Amino acid sequence: MDVVGLVDCNSFYASAERVFRPDLKNRPIIVLSNNDGCVVARSAEAKALGIQMGIPAFQIKQEISRHKIAVFSSNYTLYADMSRRVMETLREFTPELEIYSIDECFLKIIPDDQQDLMGCGHRIRNTVRKYTGIPVSVGFGPTKALAKLANKISKKSSGVMDLTSRSSQDEALALTDIAEIWGVGRSSVSKLRQCGITTAKELRDAADPLILKLLTIVGVKLVHELRGIPAMDWEEFAPPKKGICVSRAFGAPVTTLDGLQQALATYIARAAEKLRRQHSLASVVTIFFHTNPFNNDAPFRRSGVLEFPSPTATTNEMIHCVSAMAANLYRPGYRLKKAGVILSGIVTDNKRQLNLFHERDRKRDASLMSVLDTINDQFGSRTLRFGAEGVKPDWAAKFEKKSPRYTTRWDELPIAR
Repeated sequence: MDVVGLVDCNSFYASAERVFRPDLKNRPIIVLSNNDGCVVARSAEAKALGIQMGIPAFQIKQEISRHKIAVFSSNYTLYADMSRRVMETLREFTPELEIYSIDECFLKIIPDDQQDLMGCGHRIRNTVRKYTGIPVSVGFGPTKALAKLANKISKKSSGVMDLTSRSSQDEALALTDIAEIWGVGRSSVSKLRQCGITTAKELRDAADPLILKLLTIVGVKLVHELRGIPAMDWEEFAPPKKGICVSRAFGAPVTTLDGLQQALATYIARAAEKLRRQHSLASVVTIFFHTNPFNNDAPFRRSGVLEFPSPTATTNEMIHCVSAMAANLYRPGYRLKKAGVILSGIVTDNKRQLNLFHERDRKRDASLMSVLDTINDQFGSRTLRFGAEGVKPDWAAKFEKKSPRYTTRWDELPIAR
């Protein structure tokens, strides 16, 4: 039977920043969210200081100064490229990968490698570190759920853990609280505890009818996985997203309709780009915007939903729709803090339901979007964009502590002195 491995990048965002800054070795690092608002990533050193995930940066100014914590704005271009390099490195060990997230990847290890999984795990760690500079942890098990648990345990030891044997599974599951199991949410934890199930081992050994009653068929699949029986599909290619959301807090309050429409045009353009990358079309768009609920600004919140005449991924068509919606919903006299767009009703681009009464040259639209995406792929995001998005808007999110895009921009390459 094949062995499932899970490779997880340790403190990925912080580690990616450290790759190009060797002077930050052993120094605590935090990465902030859009607009430099809250902590979204922490190095091990920052975690040891008690820095909490999601805490607003302004609340820990004293800790940042006292402990000389290195602070970075999110640099998604850098993180995406470093993730790509890690995943490509993993292909040297097996062609069967399932990229689970930007910093996690499942892989199938062929039977010949089962004789020395610990050695294989350390080779993976050493190779990824050598080729990319990113530290990773590796967990092995007969199923995804057990590989996930093995990876979690590995972070507290040598960085590699093998849970392919029944004895190792029994020991690990007995020491794991149900709240730490992958896929078990808070409400499920409460139901299980009421039935006397407190550890992963007790969950594994519970009867299927009880689990079906408490956690539905999804929970039964998880229990089978904990028993070493594969029950989760292997997805070599990530399934298309069923919903796409792009939202941002503004760098400065938006007080005009024009500013709001520029922001929404920018967000819908990004959402449409994501839609086209997965070869999909959207049937419905939702927009929303509101003031800051945490200060003394007058409260104001609006949202609207619109169904396109036929499913689309054409940016200019979407911009026209969201701009019209914003004009209907907007009211002057408010300081808007955040806005966003959500695309739903997503279908594949070969299953478009046409509208007899909506005439539009779809071939022309497709050609225009293809040119737009090709230029932006070659020369960088937003090299070519629609005028409705604005040029240098005052509302743009702030990234005042953003590091260079070392691996994707010629003018930001690291310089050796």
